[in-house]
Parts: sequence; structure tokens; C-alpha cells
Amino acid sequence: MDQTQYTEDNIRSLDWKEHIRMRPGMYIGKLGDGSSQDDGIYILLKEVIDNCIDEFVMGAGKTIEIGIKDERVTVRDFGRGIPLGKVVDVVSKMNTGGKYDTRAFKKSVGLNGVGTKAVNALSSYFLVESSREGKSKTAVFQRGELQNEEMLEESSRRRGTKVSFVPDTEIFKKFKYRNEYVERMLRYYVYLNPGLTILFNGEKFLSENGLKDLLEDYNNPKDFLYPVVHLKGSDIEVALTHSKTQYSEEYHSFVNGQYTTQGGTHQSAFREALVKTLRDFYGKNYDASDIRKSVISAISIKVMEPIFESQTKTKLGSTEMGGELPTVRTYINDFVGRNLDNYLHKNPETAEKIQRKIMQAEKERKELSGIRKLARERAKKASLHNKKLRDCRTHLDSMKSDRRLETTLFITEGDSASGSITKSRDVNTQAVFSLRGKPLNSYGMSKKIVYENEEFNLLQAALNIEDSIESLRYNNIVIATDADVDGMHIRLLLITFFLQFFPELIKENHLYILQTPLFRVRDKKQTIYCYSEEEKREGIARLSGKPEITRFKGLGEISPDEFKHFIGDDIRLEPVMMDKAISIEELLKFYMGKNTPDRQGFIIDNLRVELDLVAE
Repeated sequence: MDQTQYTEDNIRSLDWKEHIRMRPGMYIGKLGDGSSQDDGIYILLKEVIDNCIDEFVMGAGKTIEIGIKDERVTVRDFGRGIPLGKVVDVVSKMNTGGKYDTRAFKKSVGLNGVGTKAVNALSSYFLVESSREGKSKTAVFQRGELQNEEMLEESSRRRGTKVSFVPDTEIFKKFKYRNEYVERMLRYYVYLNPGLTILFNGEKFLSENGLKDLLEDYNNPKDFLYPVVHLKGSDIEVALTHSKTQYSEEYHSFVNGQYTTQGGTHQSAFREALVKTLRDFYGKNYDASDIRKSVISAISIKVMEPIFESQTKTKLGSTEMGGELPTVRTYINDFVGRNLDNYLHKNPETAEKIQRKIMQAEKERKELSGIRKLARERAKKASLHNKKLRDCRTHLDSMKSDRRLETTLFITEGDSASGSITKSRDVNTQAVFSLRGKPLNSYGMSKKIVYENEEFNLLQAALNIEDSIESLRYNNIVIATDADVDGMHIRLLLITFFLQFFPELIKENHLYILQTPLFRVRDKKQTIYCYSEEEKREGIARLSGKPEITRFKGLGEISPDEFKHFIGDDIRLEPVMMDKAISIEELLKFYMGKNTPDRQGFIIDNLRVELDLVAE
């Protein structure tokens, strides 16, 4: 039996940029193409902006200018500027930066000296320019290699730092920045930093009311049970309300301005403090799930030298606030207990609405208890015997895997389509859930239907979202249906289900539509997959002679070998997004209610507009 040789020649030492480029997932999470808000290109942007935010927090610079044109990103702050003698070092030497000195950065996010180095190493072009004390220095890099540096002894440029970069297509392949995701990121920054102004491609972002603005912008206030309760302290801010229509819990948590999408010790402490405070206020030992049902909330805290559970900083691990402050848990419990209790005493109308909501949740829970038990048993049997779910090996709650953010559940209809995806998927990160027929129109129905309807019950169990999306098993939920009338109808019914019972899945950008090709155009040398009539025409023009043209009528007609192209590195996902200006109830009522004549008029009017555009 041959044995692989293991000698000194097998041992390699990588320099900083080689390691980042070889293992980018360790530094920026998944790569992606920009269709998901946690794709690497947005992490690159965030790492640069974080440095600007730290300058603002330290009282240096109230404006940040950001521009994205095509693939090039430029970020300019008006802070103190990087010390000119260290401009090259801070973007190209690991473990180098001002944030190791707590005198310069007291409550910063970027404490490990990695952020801009990762951006530099993963960019085909990277420029950093610092201006201070009437002088400027510029350095240009290519994939982490210094190409040029220049010092200007006399400079009229305003104090601050400018970074410009182009993500490397060797790493990120085909990518595109989506303004919706960039704007959402920038809104979070201004919510957490009142007084900060961010200019993005000429559009201004600022906030006067912090987390209160977040909840009101992120949701439609018409869906709130009562006005947002807004509480502020020196190192903590809380905003909360309950939804009239939403069933599950919704949390937005932040540490030192960092959006911790996976929560952590501060979010757990807040959930605990909310339950304890309301139990004490009403003098009743309400069930924790009844108190938290339908809650919509946000919490932000500032911690000295925070510890996160990964480089992408999505979950706080710190248990201490730092300095002379108590633990995170004690600090949040004391703040919420004192301030929320005071607010409820001063606002008895809100207190009454919250208690009625809790009692309603208690009543519904008891009515559903028997049904839920039977539904769980059915779900276990179905997953064992019916094999509706072909699971993957990695899940979102698996902190050890650097591929958590790639975890995907494809929801498809029919044995042929699910069979093709199952055979061609990546078994480590991609799971398949097979629907049987069209789902029920769930608009206007209570949560009871989720347990009584087998398809909904099994889908809920597969996603593990019965009580909260905190335990969601897959980062991406992808509706994969045929591009015909029936397929579109199934998409609509599934989106209705999520909007009705789990809207935060859409708000948090977990839901997508799989784009699959409509045509295959090929000759003896080349095959081109086309996603539209326009792409088909372009494909025909590119090939010589008279190419063979195939129209795919459904997913089941695409072979597993071909499907690998469409759910692999070149996957095309269209995110399902909500217009925050429309309440969920109004949205569902119009599109899924019994107002058929209104919908028909809407369809006809919009069809005319489309035809006019085509004619032009």
C-alpha cells in the first residue's frame, strides 16, 4: 500500500496575503456574488466603514462619503487620518493598528488588526490615502502587493482617510453590489450613531432617534400594537414594541455599532430581562414564550474590547462590559428592569395593551398545545419515512464550520425536479424539501393551520422555526419552481405563507427565488444557457452556423449534470424583498384576498405598461 510522503518539503509558511487569499472564508465569511446581504463583497465594504465609524465615535469627523460605481468602491472619512509613517503598515502588516491602544479607540469593533488587510489582499486594486497636519500620503496595492507609495509634503486636502478598492474577480468571480443591501447597512450605521451623516452616491443617510427609527423604518408602524418604547443609557439603548400581526419574535442586536445577526450574550440577556421585568410588573408568572410572542425589538450596547465568536463578528461572546461595569447580563437586566418598569408605570395604556397581548398568546398556546404535540410527532415520522427532506451535513447553528452561511434549503415541487436537484447538489451545504402539489393559500388563517396542514407543518419543522427564527437551520431558503404559470403560483403561495407567519425571514433577507435558464443554445463546440429572450438572441449571435435551441419547460427536464451549473458557483438567486412602506396585512389583502376584480385591473394595467416598454 502506497503511503503519501510527509517531509520538510510539505511544510509551507504563508505570508499574510497568501493566507487570506487561500482561506478568505476565515476572514469575510462566504464569497457569493452579491445576491445575499452577507456575501463577502459587503463584508469588505463594512470593514472599511467600521474604521470610519470608530473615528466618529472618538469625536473625529461627522461625515462619511461612499461611492460605488460598477465594481469600484471608495470610502472617505474626515477623521484624524492614519499617522503618515504607518499608512502602509496598517493595511499590509498583520497585528498592526491603533486599536490595540485603548487610549486611541476605547469601544471599537475592529480590535484584531485584520479588517483592511483582508480588503487589501482580496482586491485587484487597493488605494489608501491619509491626510493630516497639512501633509498627505498615498499607497497603492494589487492583491496585497505594494505597487507605489507617494508622500506630499504640502497638501490642501481635508484631514481624514480615503480607501478605494476593487474586489478581485479571481476570488469573487461574477459579482454585483446591490444598492438595497448597501443602503440597509448604512442605515444601521446612522441609527447607531446619531449625529453621523453618510453620503452614498449622493444620497444622504442620518437618524435623529436611533433604534426607534430603526424599528419604524424596518417595519410599518401600522402593524405596531403600541408606540415604540425607546430607552437610552450611557452604554445601552433599547427599542421595543409588539406586532399586531406577526407571530414570532424579532430582534436586532448590536455591539459597538456592529450588527450581531446571530445575537449572543447581550441578546440573550435582553430576552431574559424583558420576561423578568414584565412578570414583576404584572405580578404574574407568565410563560416566557407568551411574553415574547410578536415582540419587535432592538438593543445596542458598548463594551470594552468585545470578544466575538468569529472574524465576521456576527455573535457576541463577551460576558463582561469592561472597566468597572458589571457583567453584560447584570448590566442589561438592571437597565431594562429599572427603565421599562418606570415607562410602564407612566404609560398605563401601553401596559394594558401588552398584558392583553400576553393573555391572548397564552390562550392561543393552550388551544394549540395538543395540536402542536401531534404535529411534532407527524413531522418526525415524515422525516424518517417519507423523506420529504434531503438534509445537508452543515447547519446554520454549527459554529465550527466556515460554510454555515452557505447552508441552503431548496423548496421544490414534484419528484423529477427535487430528484435532479438532490443528485446535483453539494451535500455538505444544500438540502432539498419536496412539496406535494400546490400549498394552501394561508392568507387570513391563524397559526393553527401551520400545524394542521401537513406541508406547512413539515416545512416549519425542516426549517426549525416554530417559535423563533433564531434557531433557523439554513441561511438561505430558496424557492425552486418551474418558470411557468403553475410555478409562479406556487412561489406566490409560499411567499404568502412566510409573510403570514414568518415575515422576519423575508425582512432578514433569507428568502430567494432560484433563477434557472429558459433556453439552452449550443453547437458542436460550445453550450450557452440563457435566462431570457435577450440572452437567447445574444447566445445565437455568438455561435456559428445554425445552433440547436432547447426550451426548458420545467426543472425536471434539466439533467442533474446540467443542474450542477445552476446551483453551484454560478447560482443565480433573486432575493425576495419587502417594501417597508406597505403593511404586511395590506399587501396580503390586496394580492391574496377576495378582491379579484381589483387584482385583474392591476394585472391588465401593468401588462399594458410592459407591452408599451417592449414596443419602445
